[in-house]
Amino acid sequence: MPHSGRRYALITPCRDEAQYMRRTLDSVVAQTEHPALWLIVDDGSTDDTPQILAEYAARHDWIRVVPKPNRGARAVGPGVIEAFYFGLDQIDMGAFDYICKFDLDLEMPSGYFAILMDKMEANPRLGSCSGKPWFMWNGAKVSEKCGSEMSVGMTKFYRVQCFREIGGFVREVMWDAIDCHKSRQLGWQARAFDDEALSFEHLRPMGSSQKSVYTGRMRHGYGQYFMGSSFWFFTASCIFRMAHPPYVTGGLASWWGYVRAALQGKEQLPDPELRAFIRSYQRRALVKGKDAAIAEIDAAQAPVWDARAAV
Repeated sequence: MPHSGRRYALITPCRDEAQYMRRTLDSVVAQTEHPALWLIVDDGSTDDTPQILAEYAARHDWIRVVPKPNRGARAVGPGVIEAFYFGLDQIDMGAFDYICKFDLDLEMPSGYFAILMDKMEANPRLGSCSGKPWFMWNGAKVSEKCGSEMSVGMTKFYRVQCFREIGGFVREVMWDAIDCHKSRQLGWQARAFDDEALSFEHLRPMGSSQKSVYTGRMRHGYGQYFMGSSFWFFTASCIFRMAHPPYVTGGLASWWGYVRAALQGKEQLPDPELRAFIRSYQRRALVKGKDAAIAEIDAAQAPVWDARAAV
């Protein structure tokens, strides 16, 4: 069991994950520091997922499976967060130092969670962090090209205090970027580390969908619009991602998802101050690069952190 001050809980929403889940389960069982609790929410699976979960839960007393009524279809975006909260509502966050929204289609290195806790102990402002994912494409190992300024959505490892202060996750697409921007607005830091010891395989690539990879990319574009991203910043991001499989068309699909949402006048994140904060960061990033922009914001928000920490 983790020693005092390093108690962490994983909360995993899942549905029909029989294809990949044993690799994920085995990689968590092999961790050098196990979670104090791994609560897995079975969101209405119709394949062998429940039987496999029962098998692992019977062998490991820190794995707990909670069934959720069948929604009738695989959930993405807000549906995943709904299932996450279904699990979170059944635990006492105060019993843990860290909490992690963790997917069931990942293969993690054995020291993953221990290293994240080491990094957070070394930096009290680090509110959430992760490693970076890669996936297999035509037999080759391909990076998902995640930036260093966001903890990644498939394994959101949070200091409980930070998670509470930001109000948790919004129940909408782009929840996994909005949380990091909100953290930074409050003086916290968010990071994805390039360390090889934290590099993990995403068995179902980011932005894919139960319908098609293009549906996933368009959903991402809508999410960027909802978050309030600058049109020019997101256009530059889409051009960058044209070098990422599926080449060219993936970036175009994301861009069209944003533009279509704008043309339709879709609602945006109901936090105008945070939307302005996000666009300010993006303008700096276009001129100076993401790393320099994040360094400037972290320095500028330090007094916010200091004032709150002094209370």
